[in-house]
Amino acid sequence: MTPLDGTDARILLALDRNPQATVVALANDLGLARNTVQARLRRMETSGALGSTSRRVEPEALGYPLMAFVTVTISQRMRDQATAALAGLPEIVELLATTGDGDLLARVVARDTADLNRVTESLLDMPGIVRTSTSIVLKKIHSLRMDLLLERLADR
Repeated sequence: MTPLDGTDARILLALDRNPQATVVALANDLGLARNTVQARLRRMETSGALGSTSRRVEPEALGYPLMAFVTVTISQRMRDQATAALAGLPEIVELLATTGDGDLLARVVARDTADLNRVTESLLDMPGIVRTSTSIVLKKIHSLRMDLLLERLADR
């Protein structure tokens, strides 16, 4: 992944303010050439620095208001089967390999506590899953954000 610079950060902040802005509008607002904005956006998308649009969708809008973090302990011999099975569950919206008490941390969304129970029980039926530990999110204090880091980079 190519590191971003201050100009990239300014483009992304402008897109954050107006996600429907055209390349021409972004160029005009930022005082940049249209080709510069277009090339930088393409580079950010190609390199993976700019994620998919679906990341912006809030789970609540899809009928999944409950969020939990599930620590998953797996059998190391079955790591590939376990991660493949977990990746196939739509309610797991993020899966991270971690250090600490478990091997993986899954961000899980559910319709309610009964649905969360169904999801966590299904985890234990998957190949290679040894045990899980679930923590329910009571309230979002800050959603995932990049704006403050982008502002810092843009100001350099």
